[in-house]
Amino acid sequence: MKIRSILLLSLSAAQVASINPITVSGRKFIDSVTGEEFFIKGVDYQPGGSSLSSKDGDPLSNSKTCARDIALFQKLKINTVRVYNIDTSLNHDECMSLLAAAGIYLVLDVNSPLTNRHLNRYEPWATYTRDYLKNIFQVVQQFSTYNNTLGFFAGNEIVNDPTSATKAPIYVKAVIRDLKNYIKNNLIRKIPVGYSAADNLDYRISLSKYLECTNNNPAETVDFYGVNSYQWCGDQTFYTSGYNILVDAYKDYSKPVFFSEYGCNTVRPRLFTEVKSIFSPQMTGVFKGGLVYEFTEEPNNYGLVRVLPNKDLQLLQDFHLAILQFNSISSVIKYRGKETKQREVPPKCQKSYRNLFVTKNLPPCVAQDLVNKGVKVLQGSYVELTEELVQSPYKIFNLHVVVKN
Repeated sequence: MKIRSILLLSLSAAQVASINPITVSGRKFIDSVTGEEFFIKGVDYQPGGSSLSSKDGDPLSNSKTCARDIALFQKLKINTVRVYNIDTSLNHDECMSLLAAAGIYLVLDVNSPLTNRHLNRYEPWATYTRDYLKNIFQVVQQFSTYNNTLGFFAGNEIVNDPTSATKAPIYVKAVIRDLKNYIKNNLIRKIPVGYSAADNLDYRISLSKYLECTNNNPAETVDFYGVNSYQWCGDQTFYTSGYNILVDAYKDYSKPVFFSEYGCNTVRPRLFTEVKSIFSPQMTGVFKGGLVYEFTEEPNNYGLVRVLPNKDLQLLQDFHLAILQFNSISSVIKYRGKETKQREVPPKCQKSYRNLFVTKNLPPCVAQDLVNKGVKVLQGSYVELTEELVQSPYKIFNLHVVVKN
């Protein structure tokens, strides 16, 4: 039985491109056309895990698996996915077109586990190279022409222990600067650049403040901040989970904050009762939604679905519990919380930040010519969606029953 995404049978590339780009204004994500505030409601999406090799493709290079999964994204009623690494030598037009037609945005990590494609958290100076910057610039360049590219993560959990906290912060900030300068000089629209922080209270708050600050250079400040948090376990509340403390910690942050990963799995099955809290007036004035970790079951046991050897899918109990919570949230979330005064400009950088080693000056860009003139890469573009493209040959199973779409 073929799976078909809940899309029109045929859409021109121009119709697919009609999805509105998302911008940042103060501490909000904004629909650039309607002016409405945008809240991230989604999942982290990396089938095969971060170690997926290039011979296997990447999450956005196979239209048949994309169509298979997007059919379930639509059942979850999500509007955003996060992908942790991609291969710029592959074509992503079909998957990005399918996502756009489904009204789904992408937050994309620019790094990958491959050589010259990530910062070594303990020796960042050895990996902050021209080749590294060229590779992450190619990611940004390739995905810049898709309107549903919401933003880029310059790093994920790079600072996560005492050693990395003394070595990596200034290089993370330098990468943010380089990406933002590249975008300013070479892209047709300003796509936000952010960072995804580890679930570690020793560094999470202080790092957010350091990445927010600037020494008179707006390119040095992050455009948004993602928080990886697994503190709501089982059937907790806004207060017993400590979410109230999180909200208080970021209440004065000048940029959008959201959960870049959430979904504690120490209590199984996961109830996802935090969803109602995340999208409640208690939180929406500060947190702008979040991404459930993660869509496919990997060795760490956080999946909503299991990919079978033949690429069919089996729905897990967590999928049904997630859909129950997601479907209780309106597809268009109106902010109803108390509005807090927004800081117009980022704060000045301090001399020091708790548990971090920082310096006033950042490492100079090692590929300024690429920042100025751009890089060459296969440029992304939307394609027409035919009936064949929106179908997938794979089946979806639920307790030995094929789920019809």
